[in-house]
Amino acid sequence: MSSQRHTTHRRSGSGYRRSFPWRIVTGIAEYVDRRTGWDKLALVPGLLTLLGLRVRLRQKNLHDTTRLPFANLPDPAPPSARHKVNRTADGSHNDLDEPRMGMTGTRFGRNIPLGKIAPATPDRVLSRPNPREVSRALLTRTELIPAKSVNSLVAAWLQFMIRDWFSHGTSPTEQPWEVPLMDDDPWPERPMRIMRTPDDPTRDPRAPEGTPDTRVNVSSHWWDASQIYGTNEGEQRLLRSGELGKLRLWDDKLPPAPSDPARVPGFWLGLVMMQNLFTQEHNAICDHLHAAYPSWGDEELFQRARLVNAALLAKIHTVEWTPAVISHPTTVKAMRANWWGIAGERVHNLFGRIAESETVSGIPGGRTDHYGIPYALTEEFVAVYRMHPLVRDDWHLRSVADNATLSHRTFRELAGPEALKVLRTTETADLFYSFGTLHPGLVTLHNFPRFLQEYERPDGQLQDLAATDILRSRELGVPRYNEFRRLLRLKPAESFEELTDNPAWAEEIKRLYEDDIEQVDLTVGLYAEKLPAGFAFSDTAFRIFILMASRRLNSDRFYTEFYTPEVYSKAGMAWIDDNTMGTVLLRHYPELRSALAGVKNAFVPWHITQGGTKP
Repeated sequence: MSSQRHTTHRRSGSGYRRSFPWRIVTGIAEYVDRRTGWDKLALVPGLLTLLGLRVRLRQKNLHDTTRLPFANLPDPAPPSARHKVNRTADGSHNDLDEPRMGMTGTRFGRNIPLGKIAPATPDRVLSRPNPREVSRALLTRTELIPAKSVNSLVAAWLQFMIRDWFSHGTSPTEQPWEVPLMDDDPWPERPMRIMRTPDDPTRDPRAPEGTPDTRVNVSSHWWDASQIYGTNEGEQRLLRSGELGKLRLWDDKLPPAPSDPARVPGFWLGLVMMQNLFTQEHNAICDHLHAAYPSWGDEELFQRARLVNAALLAKIHTVEWTPAVISHPTTVKAMRANWWGIAGERVHNLFGRIAESETVSGIPGGRTDHYGIPYALTEEFVAVYRMHPLVRDDWHLRSVADNATLSHRTFRELAGPEALKVLRTTETADLFYSFGTLHPGLVTLHNFPRFLQEYERPDGQLQDLAATDILRSRELGVPRYNEFRRLLRLKPAESFEELTDNPAWAEEIKRLYEDDIEQVDLTVGLYAEKLPAGFAFSDTAFRIFILMASRRLNSDRFYTEFYTPEVYSKAGMAWIDDNTMGTVLLRHYPELRSALAGVKNAFVPWHITQGGTKP
């Protein structure tokens, strides 16, 4: 078999967006955005501009890798009645016509034309400046540049989400990339070795020369809380208690820890805190559903609670996390409209959906729409989510009762097995309070965590994650910054001074890239940009979010046609409507009440308790 058949056009629903009126709307939106900038407009014209940009991105920036030659493509489990109302562990059968769509082991899509994917040749991946030179010259943090509008829960939450969304898998140890080092580089081995991204096991070895590279996602592409529930049935069975739908806990509070946290990529305190919180939330949902439907058994309670918990996570990310990190008034309104439509939350709570249109009543409960392209997360989505600067190097842990200092920790002391030591010796409420009152880093140049530039991998090898981030985009064929902007129909930077409003940075970038603006790496450009008001990351990255944030909801039938009381249960739907990140925290840690009193969004800085002073 040399190509994959799919029938996604059954619910493409996007023909009208190519009609003459929509061509006018999208053309005006792009013109106004390039000339003025959506963020400089008043609220209503700003929203209309973002709407037009999203339609154009859906038309031009979804590209299908499943049509490329493939082999070794096992079929998912045969369809059964349970697939219609239950999420599968591996993400299969979300689309009932195309059961492989979005499941574990399927390819990443692209937001750029397949012909624009550059091959991963040494000349391209290791071109000057090589990734280590970029890391040292432009990314190294000397002092934390804080993102003052948010708290450090945004960093923990983001990694928690990423563990659900995507992973390229474990890198092979053979044939690593060998990065030359400068004479004054203190790295302990020469050359620096960075493991390659695993090959696509579904690729047909007989594919014609020049066929674009593809990689697979070893997580499911769906927003299905797989970081809590596992990515296959074996994992899921180990996580379940077998009683009343609940997940396993030890000491009545925390889930079982990995047998060897050092071998879990990215394992750190913030991640395990979120994992624990929403494992407890799953069990609370089970109690709620058992009280409402006492005849339900373990399987029914588990499956409904999983749907509810995953939807609550998606809601929190859409209407709380994202508006906190991009808190421009227009984007706050736009993200809330993704969930409730322009009619708003109050109308939704009173009347439910009042129109079929996602613009009026939001995406959840609307029509499933793949926009003519099989659903998949994309390599460009992965690239713009490289936000390691959010992580602090130094952590001041304090008591929620009186703001008293408990300990000072470095990030190294919060990662790997050390995270469990902190978790077992510090009250979890105090940890959440500390995260809620500490700023994360801004996603910008010269702000990469020092510890992550000298990160010890599970296999004992040192890794500079800043250099790795640069290398990965090159390796995976993600365009350099200016070409990336062109492919999103944005104006490229004509000079280094236009790239950034920081003259010192402009000179540094110009010197490092030898006066060639076209060679500036995507990550460098994203980090150097002037940020829109209220943003903790770049406007260029935001363009991928405009497209993909809604697509993750539009394509998932459990957030569209099957987002109903008949599937979730009436009590389950009410739980999603009634809860926020703040209510989840207070349900499990009521000690946080004074710190969260009056805080409308749990991802913005909390109150200091007992008259204490912020460090």
